Amino acid sequence: MRWFLVLCLAAAVLMPAGPSLSAQGDAGAGEHLAQQWCAACHVVSENQANAATIGVPSFFDIAANPDMTEAKIATFLADPHPKMPDMGLSNPQIRDLAAYIVSLGR
Repeated sequence: MRWFLVLCLAAAVLMPAGPSLSAQGDAGAGEHLAQQWCAACHVVSENQANAATIGVPSFFDIAANPDMTEAKIATFLADPHPKMPDMGLSNPQIRDLAAYIVSLGR
C-alpha cells in the first residue's frame, strides 16, 4: 500500500496543471470501458461471475475502500503498476473509468 501512495503522490506532482484528470467522468462510459478492457482480469459488474485472473481486486472491492477517491483512481490509471497493462487510455477515458469504479461503492 505504501508504494501505491508514493506512486499517487509522484503522479500528482508530475501531472500538468489543469482540468485533465480533475473533471468529473461519465460512469456510463466508464462501465463500457470496464467491460471492454478490464473484465478479463477484474470483476467489474454484478452480472460477471468471476474473472480469469486470481488475486486481483474486484471493482467493488476498490470502490468499497474509503481511501480510493475518484481522483486517486484516475491518478493510478494514468500510470498503472507493472502487473497491469498500459492500455493507453486518454484522460477522458481515465476519468470515465474512475467515475464508474467510484459509482459501484454508492
